[in-house]
Amino acid sequence: MTREFIDFVTTHEHEDTARLLLAAARYPSVDMPAAVQQIEGRRTAREKWPSLLACDDFLYPPRLNREQASSEATARHKAAILAAGAPLQTVADLTGGMGVDALAFAAVAAEVHYAERNPQLCSLMEHNSRALGLENISVHRGDSLEWLASDGRPFDILFVDPARRAATGRKVAAFEDCEPDILQHLGLLRSRCRWLMVKASPMIDIDLACRQLGSVAAVHVVSVRGECKEVLFVCCGADAVVPTEPVIRCAALPAAAAAVPPFTRSEEAAAAPRCCAAVGSYLYEPDAALMKGGPFNLICQWMNLEKLAPNTHLYTADRLVDAFPGRTFRVLQEIKPSRKAVAEAIPGGKAHVVTRNYPVEAAALQRQLGLKEGGDLFVVAATVGTRPCAFLCRREG
Repeated sequence: MTREFIDFVTTHEHEDTARLLLAAARYPSVDMPAAVQQIEGRRTAREKWPSLLACDDFLYPPRLNREQASSEATARHKAAILAAGAPLQTVADLTGGMGVDALAFAAVAAEVHYAERNPQLCSLMEHNSRALGLENISVHRGDSLEWLASDGRPFDILFVDPARRAATGRKVAAFEDCEPDILQHLGLLRSRCRWLMVKASPMIDIDLACRQLGSVAAVHVVSVRGECKEVLFVCCGADAVVPTEPVIRCAALPAAAAAVPPFTRSEEAAAAPRCCAAVGSYLYEPDAALMKGGPFNLICQWMNLEKLAPNTHLYTADRLVDAFPGRTFRVLQEIKPSRKAVAEAIPGGKAHVVTRNYPVEAAALQRQLGLKEGGDLFVVAATVGTRPCAFLCRREG
């Protein structure tokens, strides 16, 4: 890591990296594969970790580690969750990786312990902590569970994000398929902390995971720009009293929409859905965090909306709900879901297709209707009551 290397990376940041690799002989003093890794890392950072771009000395890990790392938005959200309780002294990230979460935790805790068995990632974390001027991060090389067992100290928070790829490279979701399998180590983990935060796949079965973990106080479902990214389980330490059932919190980032109240499964079960007699002037599609969290009946109460049907998770009203947490569509007209009717209603032949509780999936319906993706119109197809319907809409929010 020399000034010449940093200058080369920042100077050639916008060039074709494949051509740079082929032209490596022209730059004998530059480790070209390492430089390309940094250039591609900075490109990823523009969208995923924008604040890191202010530090030219920050070194990015290989692509797989970058792909597996949290985004800056979700890392800061996790840190805010941890900081919402009592002041934090000690936090340990047991699956350090690129270290984005540990860097966020360092802003809210007096001490952060980063544990990682990949020595290259450990070296990068030591370098990056110094580059960012963070003096409260300690790096522990080796198996994190062995370190935790031998260290013996209690922590305010333990954070674990098990690797969700099988040996074949296939993505997995269930705890028992991840590495490490935290279900086998819950006793150790809970005995060393006041709170244990477990990051899980967006595909995780929330209710099954709560039963498996057995000590869940809260579940945080986090989406970024309409895509569910994380499901976080906050578990009680061994000395804490476990609540009767966990509270579920859904967060859509960036948080421009109305905040969604926390809820429990019992509250959702007790809330009767209000179904419409007819679709109103607006349709509302909940954000991915709500679709994952599942407050489908409670949304009717919170937003004073009606569902299209008990199992159709779209909502309607004749009024515009400001900052609805999801997408809002203005209903232009109901249309027959046939190629001829759609061609008459959409002369340009371009529209987005959305289906909810409908006999045909969105991609198949788009082909059936002869539509190309694009434009500012939407065909929203869903079951209203017991009848499959389609509506021509325009996005409002």
